[in-house]
Amino acid sequence: MHKPHTAAVAGPAAARRPAGGRAGLALFDPALTRAALADALRKLHPRTQARNPVMFVVYLGSLLTTALALARPDGFVVAVTVWLWITVLFANFAEALAEGRSKAQAAALRGLKKETWAKVVEAWSPGLPRQGLKWHPREAGTLRKGDVVLIDAHDIVPADAEVIDGVAAVDESAITGESAPVIRESGGDFSALTGGTRVLSDWVIARVSVNPGETFVDRMIAMVEGARRQRTPNEIALTILLVALTLVFLGVCATLLPFSQFSVAAAGAGRPVGLVVLVALLVCLIPTTIAGLLSAVGVAGMSRMLQANVIATSGRAVEAAGDVDVLLLDKTGTITLGNRHADAFWPVDGASEAQLAEAARLASLADETPEGRSIVALAERRFGPAAATARGDVVPFTAQTRMSGIDLGGRCLRKGAGSAVRAHVERLGGRWPAAVLAAVDEAARRGSTPLVVADGAQVLGVVELKDIVKPGIRERFARLRRMGIKTVMVTGDNALTAAAIAAEAGVDDFLAEATPEAKLALIREHQAQGRLVAMAGDGTNDAPALAQADVAVAMNSGTQAAKEAGNMVDLDSDPTKLIEVVETGKQMLMTRGSLTTFSIANDLAKYFAVLPAAFVSTYPQLDALNIMRLASPGSAILSAVIFNALIIVVLIPLALKGVRYRAVGAAALLRRNLLVYGLGGVLVPFVGIKLIDLLLVALGLA
Repeated sequence: MHKPHTAAVAGPAAARRPAGGRAGLALFDPALTRAALADALRKLHPRTQARNPVMFVVYLGSLLTTALALARPDGFVVAVTVWLWITVLFANFAEALAEGRSKAQAAALRGLKKETWAKVVEAWSPGLPRQGLKWHPREAGTLRKGDVVLIDAHDIVPADAEVIDGVAAVDESAITGESAPVIRESGGDFSALTGGTRVLSDWVIARVSVNPGETFVDRMIAMVEGARRQRTPNEIALTILLVALTLVFLGVCATLLPFSQFSVAAAGAGRPVGLVVLVALLVCLIPTTIAGLLSAVGVAGMSRMLQANVIATSGRAVEAAGDVDVLLLDKTGTITLGNRHADAFWPVDGASEAQLAEAARLASLADETPEGRSIVALAERRFGPAAATARGDVVPFTAQTRMSGIDLGGRCLRKGAGSAVRAHVERLGGRWPAAVLAAVDEAARRGSTPLVVADGAQVLGVVELKDIVKPGIRERFARLRRMGIKTVMVTGDNALTAAAIAAEAGVDDFLAEATPEAKLALIREHQAQGRLVAMAGDGTNDAPALAQADVAVAMNSGTQAAKEAGNMVDLDSDPTKLIEVVETGKQMLMTRGSLTTFSIANDLAKYFAVLPAAFVSTYPQLDALNIMRLASPGSAILSAVIFNALIIVVLIPLALKGVRYRAVGAAALLRRNLLVYGLGGVLVPFVGIKLIDLLLVALGLA
């Protein structure tokens, strides 16, 4: 295996754009608006309308008033009919506009599906040199799961695949929007290749991991187009509530006609209420506002997740993110900066600090990890550059030995975990000084990672590697705590180190020496208590826990197993994105709740506008309830119908952008919703209906 050439960064990270999206896409982009208007007309098909029971009632009412207007043309009937159809079209337009924004993102994603050819390797076996490979060309669209392909520098990756040999720099900017190339290699958690990306340098052998039509890009396109968007449990529950309210008002309005006729016959005076007025009354009283925007809120929620470079494979995952109670976060790269740095040398058993530093430096010369390079840098900083040394036999780190080092001129230099080095020293006949255990415990208590260094059978001391907690992470956890979310740090470190980092970062709890089984057991324990759990992961060993978690964010740089187990994929491969995912999910729930509060509250104002006007001809005493002093019964009813239609358009930006997220508790959020959207939902219709009434009078239409 060889190292890739150094790849230059093509541009600043700040120049990133949302994957598959259009940078700076305006809310009412002209092209999207024209397409949405056309879709709004196409959605008038009865089968499409029947998907939304509340708006289907408005649709049927529009058909009824249309028939009445054709049978007996009347200015009032025609006006009500026109505005009822506009109400239906505006609801269709809101949904079409949300879908159109997703389709625009899907169109950009289709650019990743390039027609290309793959180099299918014949009879590949591990260790076969690049020059000995035999391959034949095949269209990328015909590749099947399990096919082995060769991808050279400048080749397009033909399909989603796992690297099984080689290492290369890959340009994933078409997916992530990030200009910096990434390294993909075999044997780790960074082996996944995405079809449509480009290899920049060197070569890799990869095994295709999906069949045609099942690629990551295919799933992205299907998601953003809404083809697989199913109603979430919360959305279904809200729909049931809206249908129940609609049935109640439908029953009320249905009984008002015979009741009105009976009252007129008994009194011998007045005029019974008409069918058109009853339809207008029904449309104004049922929750048409939230019903017309409900689908748009769901589509827009998934679209906002994509704008954050997170692919949600289901709407339920987005919604579940808003209800998360427990957040499992990996320590390295999430809570800490990811790369531990050597901070101090602690010699023991008579060794000097210079001896320890020199031995640690020699044992780390061939260690290309950031930790290994930091040990060399610290030694040179403290004691100056070392003289040239003879080449020795490098001993790489393995999960079994948990040590690395070098055999140099008869010396056996090792560095690694305390228990591993102790077993090595005792195997060589050496002794384990008590001072080492004290130094290891002291470093762990400070939240550092101790590495023990030995020269043959002699223990020289401890190198302290320090984890750097990310700036601002403590404040973010405090925000989550205010939202009622428990944060749990998951780490492979020992309990002392984990406790120190957890205290510094401000997490609520931690799981030390975490294994895949321990992660899975922890998730199940919280779920058994009725909590929803979110987790991020990138490795195959994370797959069981990801599959169990309610919200599972897999890193795009991770393995195929992790991405298949998760219900979201973070294209930026940033584990801290989990916090943004939760905030986006809560924003969607807050948006839906706010619109529902407003929709139900504004029915109160419409009640005072429409009901007295509808029955004033039957019961003249009801004119006392005309508290808005509307010009006439016809004007009152028409003004309410017009307002009912226009408010949908006014609220479209709120449905698509979402309510501004605030990290506050449920009680405070409820109070704010009732004040802003409850009280606002009562006051706005009074003002709006009165203004429309004045306009109708000014135009001579009432």
